[in-house]
Amino acid sequence: MAPEAVTTLHAELALFGRAEEAFALLETFLEVARPWMGSAVLDPVLLGLPDEMTDDRVVVQGLIDAIDNEPPRKRRVLVSTERAYDLADDQARWDYSRLAYCSLLATVWSEGSRTTYFEVADQTSATYWLPDSLKTQYFDAITAKGWAIPADWLTAVSKTPKPWWRRF
Repeated sequence: MAPEAVTTLHAELALFGRAEEAFALLETFLEVARPWMGSAVLDPVLLGLPDEMTDDRVVVQGLIDAIDNEPPRKRRVLVSTERAYDLADDQARWDYSRLAYCSLLATVWSEGSRTTYFEVADQTSATYWLPDSLKTQYFDAITAKGWAIPADWLTAVSKTPKPWWRRF
């Protein structure tokens, strides 16, 4: 059986008129993709508000301050400090959709961590990698909520992944 084609969608905050559009699209994705997802994690170290954030600035700064004020966790060498979010919880999903863009690294993984569906790196680069069936469900949910699908997302071409032995 051939692997399902995957579409890469760029989602940096600068691509949207308002940062809150990116947050709403990520939150919608987290709702739709929940059956596909294994985990959603972010690095809580050095969280910072992006310049593009507007309406939610004060609330998100409060979330960052609360994380910064937590007692430090014991950390072993070569162990990640990532923080996991239970996306079945509405508040956790809202928090993650905003904090992801504040983090140096935030990732949404598939079950078994074999596939990355969403990632923010260095608070600037954000990308979705969506199998066609999930992309269709996601776009339908965006439309149903009355949000506009970014034009470059509509024209993005899906590609069938190469077998693992041909990727090197």
